[in-house]
Amino acid sequence: MHIKPFQEFAKDKIGVAGLVLILFLFTTAILAPVIAPHDPWDYSASSFQQPSKEHLLGTNDIGYDIFSELLWSLRTSILFGIAVAAITCTLGLVLGVSAALIGGMYDMLVMRLADALLAIPTIMILILIAAYFKPSTTVLIIALSLVLWQTIARGVRAQTLSLKTKLYVKAANNMGAPTSYIMYKHIMPELFPLYAMGFVTKARIAVFMEAGLSFLGIFDPTTKSLGIMMSYAMRYLYLDVWFNWLLPPVFALSLLIVSLGLISYAIEEIFDPRLRRNNATPI
Repeated sequence: MHIKPFQEFAKDKIGVAGLVLILFLFTTAILAPVIAPHDPWDYSASSFQQPSKEHLLGTNDIGYDIFSELLWSLRTSILFGIAVAAITCTLGLVLGVSAALIGGMYDMLVMRLADALLAIPTIMILILIAAYFKPSTTVLIIALSLVLWQTIARGVRAQTLSLKTKLYVKAANNMGAPTSYIMYKHIMPELFPLYAMGFVTKARIAVFMEAGLSFLGIFDPTTKSLGIMMSYAMRYLYLDVWFNWLLPPVFALSLLIVSLGLISYAIEEIFDPRLRRNNATPI
């Protein structure tokens, strides 16, 4: 039985809560250049100022306005997550579908490469890349995407192999329908749930990885980042700056990850027959 995903999502309170929260964070991040009261790279203010009307969260050790820096850091995390998720899911989709349709040696090579990447900790690959090449943000996005596609590809391949055995796909193939038509009309719509779940999941992983790499110092130091903010704030905890410097980026990162987690859970509940509620609306 098919379901109407958008209607089911609209009825899921958890999913709606996550969507509202992520839209709020996304809008805040996109409007950071307008909302931020100060230039986040302006260090003309005095260091370690307490929160005030002029500086809502005070200033850090070199005079940056913490609130403005927080908005731009949130913007970096969200855009990083979206970019990694888009590239990862597209790459996984292409490799998974092509492996299932072409088969043979190509299928074996793609799957063995996926197995090899699954066996290697992603964080170790990124640390080595950062240590030897000092990559920019763009390079880190590409590098992370190249080591996260394997689970998407494996799921897409399995689903495509299953769809190839469906009677309507065989009928279309026997009637001479081109492969592009079969892909567009019969296979790609069925792969949408995998892509949607994969996109949200990979975005959440990317956001967490970006914050972790930034905290460890493996990120472009000229870029505003929640991880970098936390890393520098930790150095001055003895000055009791945790409530206005450390806590805000931790809270923002937590909200971002939680919102993506709620959306991911709602999508999985809608499309997974084992989790789907009995009141799913049939088409």
